[in-house]
Formats: sequence, C-alpha cells, structure tokens
Amino acid sequence: MEKYILECCVDSVESALAAAEGGADRLELCAALVIGGISPGLALFEQVKTCCNLPIRVLLRPRFGDFLYTDYEFAIIKREVALFREAGAEGVVIGCLDADGALNMEQMRELMAEAGGMKVTLHRAFDVCADPIETYRLARELGIDTILTSGQKRECLMGLPLLKQLGEMQKAGMPSVMAGAGVMPDVIRQFCEQTNITSYHLSAKKVLCSGMLYRKEDVPMGLPVMDEYSIFQTDSEVVAEAKKVLLEYEKAEKTQSN
Repeated sequence: MEKYILECCVDSVESALAAAEGGADRLELCAALVIGGISPGLALFEQVKTCCNLPIRVLLRPRFGDFLYTDYEFAIIKREVALFREAGAEGVVIGCLDADGALNMEQMRELMAEAGGMKVTLHRAFDVCADPIETYRLARELGIDTILTSGQKRECLMGLPLLKQLGEMQKAGMPSVMAGAGVMPDVIRQFCEQTNITSYHLSAKKVLCSGMLYRKEDVPMGLPVMDEYSIFQTDSEVVAEAKKVLLEYEKAEKTQSN
C-alpha cells in the first residue's frame, strides 16, 4: 500500500514550524508564496532545516511568470540545484518548457544530472504544458519522482478528470501524482473517494495582521493591491485536519488489506 503524503508549501520558518506541528510529512520551501513562489535564499533553507525535522524539497524558480527560461535564468536554476544539494535538501522542485509548451528535455536532463541523488518534483509547469499525458511519460523517462499538478485547471477540483486519469496511470516506476491548488481537508476527502491519488500539496494559509504600530499608508513596496501589513502564514490547524483525513483513509486501506 502506498503511503499517503501531505506536503506543505511554506515560505518562512514560522510556516514551516506550523506545518510540522500540524503533522505535514514534507515541506516545499519557497520565497514569495503570495505570487506563486520563487527560489528561496540559502539562509532561509538553513534556518528551516535547523528548526524543523522534516524532509525539504526546494522550489527553484528565478522569477514570477512562465517557464520559458533564458540562458541566464537557466544557469541560475542549475546553480541553485547544486547549492541546495550541497546544503542537504531532500529534493528540488523544477520545470522548464519550450516555447511550444513541451517539456524542455535538454534543460531538464541537465538539471536532473545536477540533482544527483536528490528527489525531483516537476512543478506546475506541468499545468501549462501542451500535452500532459506525454509530459507525464517524459517525466518517467527523466527519473522524476513526483508531478505536482492541479489537473491543468485553476484549482484541483476543476482538474479532477485529468488528475483521475493520471492517478490511474500510476504504477511502479511512474512518478507519483500530487494534487495541488485549492487543496483543503474536504477536497482531499473527495479525491480519496474518487481517485487513486495519495499525495497532496497545500499551503493552508491564514492572514495575520502585522505587529507594526506606526503605519505609513499609500506607500506600496510591491503590488499596489497588496496590503503591506498583512502576513500570510501556514495554519497548523488546517494542516492537522488535512492530515487527519489522510490517516483515516490510510487506516481504512490497511484494514481492508488485512
């Protein structure tokens, strides 16, 4: 029986600790989660690794936006693979596409070689590729461990048909399919009832108010629509609820197999 996995996407030490408290099995570490995540700094990785005893896969994405990378951007990603491998990451979360929406196999092979013995997740570049079934097969050819996907939709429930199809394709040697985007405890329950998917990815964000007392309004540091005094952080209670659902299904499967 395949173990149920709950991965929590975090961009701070505080969120990593909350994820661990809630019972997450693994972390995906990034920076700037509010814009979809970009590569974190080594100092953040080192702090999380010191404070939190969970496997860490590091998202490597040099910028916001699509996954068609210039030679300079690719060189940054490749170097980051080496840096985080040397720093002790369990794995990396990567993805490069061609202009026509196909997986860039030349770049991906270079990154896989640089990863060495690390685990590798193909991130949601998968969700904007032209042919997800062919990309899934190519991921196996590359030796990729996991595919993070919403089923090529905004949220995973909307992408349920493709996710179900991919789940049925899972077998020995094929990448594990991990559902992401819009994952909450009730969504996990629906997926466990309708698919073969056993891996789930969530951020479980809650919004906290900054402790700043003095506030200079109307001076945005980034996107004008963002509130500078709101902090997004993982909610350990939501993580715990999600983990409880997975444990229920894991226990039920063990009972049935005995």
